Amino acid sequence: MEQKDLFKELGQIRSLMEKSSKFVSISGLSGVLIGCYALLGTLFGYYILHSPKSSDLLGGENLTKQNILFITAILILLSSLLTGWLMARKKARKNKQSIWNITSKSLLFAVSIPLVTGGILSLILIAQGYYHLIAAMLLIFYGLALTAGSIYTFAEVKWLGMLEICLGIIGLCFSDQGLLLWGLGFGVLHIIYGFIVYKKYES
Repeated sequence: MEQKDLFKELGQIRSLMEKSSKFVSISGLSGVLIGCYALLGTLFGYYILHSPKSSDLLGGENLTKQNILFITAILILLSSLLTGWLMARKKARKNKQSIWNITSKSLLFAVSIPLVTGGILSLILIAQGYYHLIAAMLLIFYGLALTAGSIYTFAEVKWLGMLEICLGIIGLCFSDQGLLLWGLGFGVLHIIYGFIVYKKYES
C-alpha cells in the first residue's frame, strides 16, 4: 500500500508540475473544428478558381478571385482564433485554471514572432503579385510558430509544426498545388492532431 501511495503522490506532483509549466488548456476538439473550417475554405477556393459559375460571385469588376480567396482566408483565420479561444477558456474553467498566466503569455510570445513575420512576408508577396507562393509561406511560418511554442504545451504540437513546414517546402517546389497543400496542412493535419490530443489528454 505504501508503494502505491508513493506512486500516486509522484503522479500528482508530476501533474502539478506539468500544469504549472505547460499550457494544457488547448482543446483537441478545437483542432478538429479548425481543420474542418480549413477544408471547407479549401473546397470553396477550388470552386472559385475552377468553376465557370464562380464568376457570379465576383460582382462584375468589383472583386477578383484573389480578393475573394483573401477574404475567405481572413474569415477562416478569425473563426479559428475565436473557436480556439472559446474552447480553451471552457477547458481552463473546467480544470479550475486561468487561461491567461505566465505560461500562456510565454506561448503567445513564442508563436507571435514567426506568425507576424510570415504575415508581413505574405502581404509583401501579395502586393507584388506572387500569389502562388502564399500557401507555402503560410504553412512554413505557421509550422515554425508551432515548433517554437511546443515547449510550452503538448509535444504533439511540435510534430504538427514539423509536418506543416515539410508541406510548405513541398509547396515551394510545386507552387501550382498550393491550395491542395494548404488544405492538407491546415485541414487534414489539424483534424488528425485534434483527435490525437482529445483521445490522449481529454477523453
